[in-house]
Amino acid sequence: MKPPVSNYRLAKALAAHHILAERTGNIVRVTSSTRRDVSAEILLPDCLPLEAKAIGQLLAFAGVRHPAGGRVCKACATPDFHPGTLVPVGSILVTSHDLVIPQAVGTDINCGMRLHVLDLSVEQFLAKKDKLVALLKGDLLEGRRNVPTSPAAMSALFQDGLGAFWRSMQDTPEGLFGRLDVAQVAREAEQLFAASSTRGNAAYAPQALQDRRRGMMRAPGLATIGGGNHFVELQQVSEVLDRHRAYALGIRPGQLAVMVHTGSRDVGFHVGQRWMDRAKAEWPAGLQHPESGLYGLVGPLAEQYLSAMHAAAHYADANRALVMELVRQRMREVYGDLAMPMVCDVPHNIVLREAEGNVHRKGATPAHPGQPLLIPGSMGDDSYLLDGLGNARFANSASHGAGRAVSRMEMTWKSKQAPAVAARQFECITLREERRIEEAPGAYKPIGPVIRAQVEEGLVSTVARLSPILTFKA
Repeated sequence: MKPPVSNYRLAKALAAHHILAERTGNIVRVTSSTRRDVSAEILLPDCLPLEAKAIGQLLAFAGVRHPAGGRVCKACATPDFHPGTLVPVGSILVTSHDLVIPQAVGTDINCGMRLHVLDLSVEQFLAKKDKLVALLKGDLLEGRRNVPTSPAAMSALFQDGLGAFWRSMQDTPEGLFGRLDVAQVAREAEQLFAASSTRGNAAYAPQALQDRRRGMMRAPGLATIGGGNHFVELQQVSEVLDRHRAYALGIRPGQLAVMVHTGSRDVGFHVGQRWMDRAKAEWPAGLQHPESGLYGLVGPLAEQYLSAMHAAAHYADANRALVMELVRQRMREVYGDLAMPMVCDVPHNIVLREAEGNVHRKGATPAHPGQPLLIPGSMGDDSYLLDGLGNARFANSASHGAGRAVSRMEMTWKSKQAPAVAARQFECITLREERRIEEAPGAYKPIGPVIRAQVEEGLVSTVARLSPILTFKA
């Protein structure tokens, strides 16, 4: 054992917050000195920053209790670990099956990533890139997309998931659906992560999207990227690291790829905020409220939350699929009939009922044995396709990215002091200049140590490395 850091200021901050920390290799174990039953493990190599605020949030997360029952079984964090609003990003909490914590997921329910590949050389892509960018800029950033939906299709989506949505919309001749390869999207819906088939409850989703009196409509958040770190990125498979596994997934060196990172948008906000408010309102009268501001739900209310959360998660699945379909149809319009098959789609920010309990992942992704997953770097760094190895110590999870090293506010301040901080060679297509600053590569941890630490500890194995060509940011 050795101290977690040599940084005097951090050690002093940890002591001030009554936190004990010790490091063994890449793993830092933290414990509350006032509540010895509250502890967590953080997978974080020495070269990456450890923040006292994030540790305090993680221990508060691990310390959630409810007077009506339920218990926390495990708390841990991945190398993209950094402070969040109340719950740190890159954290995982396993509770008993009768307890959930809505704030663990918040309003960005089932934020996740989707990857498709296409057989097009970089030279072929660049020859017509400007035409493609103009079309996608209209669809993704300027609101020119034409994605109609029916109330019946939205109810089917919230209740039964993406496959039910495609079936409801398959005979629609308008907009995106008029050029839809129904058989292909149906196959891809069957490839989604297993939890995507979990039944939701449409009664908890926005009723305005299900009003049968309205007829065909355009849901304002559907087929949109969203802000923050969400993106659509064109990449190249720059290196295959596991030839046999890559072949099985349809990956070859030199291929182009499209990665989409987005979530449940307005529906996630609707569901998440209501259930966070509900958890607080349901706290037993007369009992002191938790100092952490984190509220659990137990018993039937926990079950209701999960069914509401899955309704929003289905919307996120559809949002990613529709964004990708916009890209696929524009690619076919410019470059000809490309198959663009899906490689994988993986969730973050979700509570999943697994064998060991309810696994709350905040900015972390499931990494069960043989499950393909994605860990992107910044828009100026490489991303990785990996396989999960099912590491029980970290609740069969892995990081969902590199993790922020500098807050958006600090990046904005630094850019005003020294604009070169945000300067690095990458192409970002955006209508909002601040995105180039807030999401600049320097705002994120380097992806290399994040991947290496998880490979060394047996969370994941690498399959392929993908290098960015251009990124769309809303």
